[in-house]
Amino acid sequence: MKELSLHVYDLMENSTAANAKDVFLTIRDSLKDNIFHFTIQDNGKGMSPEFLARVTDPYTTSRTTRKVGLGLPLIKMNTENCGGGMKLTSELGKGTTLEFWFQHNHWDRPPMGDITGTLIMLVSQHEDIHFIIRYITDQDEFVFDTDEVKEALDGMSMNDLGIIKMLKEMVAENLKEIGANE
Repeated sequence: MKELSLHVYDLMENSTAANAKDVFLTIRDSLKDNIFHFTIQDNGKGMSPEFLARVTDPYTTSRTTRKVGLGLPLIKMNTENCGGGMKLTSELGKGTTLEFWFQHNHWDRPPMGDITGTLIMLVSQHEDIHFIIRYITDQDEFVFDTDEVKEALDGMSMNDLGIIKMLKEMVAENLKEIGANE
């Protein structure tokens, strides 16, 4: 994948496929510390120790529709090629935490891409899941909590095109305000 936002989408979809009711994404975007750090945590079904040990093998997948799973192997390869790394922990019945990070100024680090559009597409497709997205920069932080958004919308669907447009504008403006980087 050519953009980090696409990796984030793919990896967060893993959480939704694992029947998570709560999914937390934290992005730490620091030029000062030269790091782009992502944490995705969920309370989904989790993985057995045996499956966890093989999960970065492209031929290991829990999907029944295909025999290849590339999300984790690709992010692992990308991070290792860019002065970063990946850590994955999971417990059956409790959930999974994935951390991956890049050296911010590494010349091979993929650009962020359209993180705003990616996140809004994800939350609008999965209105039944509680997402908390926290984006931290050297200047400040922005938190997007779907429970708060749903309360403010007072019953309107986040899947409505007008609402999607409004949410994209709000998130983009907030990320610009805190100095989110590419």
